Amino acid sequence: MSRLKELRKVVDAELNKMENPDKRNGAVNHLYGVSLAATMIAKKRGLDPELAAMAAMMHDLAAYKSGSYDDHAHRGAELARGILEELGLTGAEETDLICSAIYHHDDKLVVDGPMDEVLKDADVIHHCMNDLSKAVKDKEKVRFEALCKEFGM
Repeated sequence: MSRLKELRKVVDAELNKMENPDKRNGAVNHLYGVSLAATMIAKKRGLDPELAAMAAMMHDLAAYKSGSYDDHAHRGAELARGILEELGLTGAEETDLICSAIYHHDDKLVVDGPMDEVLKDADVIHHCMNDLSKAVKDKEKVRFEALCKEFGM
């Protein structure tokens, strides 16, 4: 079984603990949607699509577990590190790459490392394309416009 499938089992188990079915469905939709977008963006940019998908599968997990988005990116990086170390799916360098992307994913106005940028961009794609009736958030406008240009949209 692939590393991503193994990780999804753990993430799915956590999401299934959410009592509110609407919030649970939203969480599943978001994590899987961002994971797919991250896979595509990483592949286009010559980065490891599996690591990008793994980071995306965990990027908001701390918020979903706690019910709070307060400092969720930083808390999420710690949670992801624990999960990855427990599962033994990644080496130290890969774990650091995934955790860095999660740690920085909420800093949409800052440019970080290439994998960090993949996760930020995948998150923005999902935020902006999942419900086209919603306005693009101010902190995501520049990034979304650059993505539209990059992907010829």
